[in-house]
Amino acid sequence: MKINEVMTRDVKTCNQGTNLAEAGALLLRNDCGALPVVNDQGKITGMISDRDICIALITKNRLASDIPVWEVISGQTVYSCTPEQTVDKALALMQERQVRRLPVTDAQGNLQGVLSINDLILIANGESKSRKSDLAASDVLTTLKAICAHRTEARNAATQKQ
Repeated sequence: MKINEVMTRDVKTCNQGTNLAEAGALLLRNDCGALPVVNDQGKITGMISDRDICIALITKNRLASDIPVWEVISGQTVYSCTPEQTVDKALALMQERQVRRLPVTDAQGNLQGVLSINDLILIANGESKSRKSDLAASDVLTTLKAICAHRTEARNAATQKQ
């Protein structure tokens, strides 16, 4: 199964200058947990999650309206996939990088959508009414377990494999 068959296409975004209050309002209005951050050309420069916003507000001791997104995402690596890749490759990347969402980009880095673990859970075992799927729920569960593992546990497991 290809990513373009299951990804969310109508994705709300913000830019690096968006403040955390505006980003939080977008998350709330659109019932999502993260926003792709794009530049003026529509290329992905980062992701900001509701958790990122909460941690920033706790640690920076400033108003959400005074903190731009770039302060929170600066230095983060963006892991992404392309619409033509297989879901199996996306699951492997989610496990390896412990991320719940992958921006989907074209060859030029332009945002095409987002693939989330939620998208995959909803179609696992062909249970979705709107989409046919051969994605095994056990594969999605394995991915979710890897994502949820504490970072130190994941690092220790990776070190032991070497």
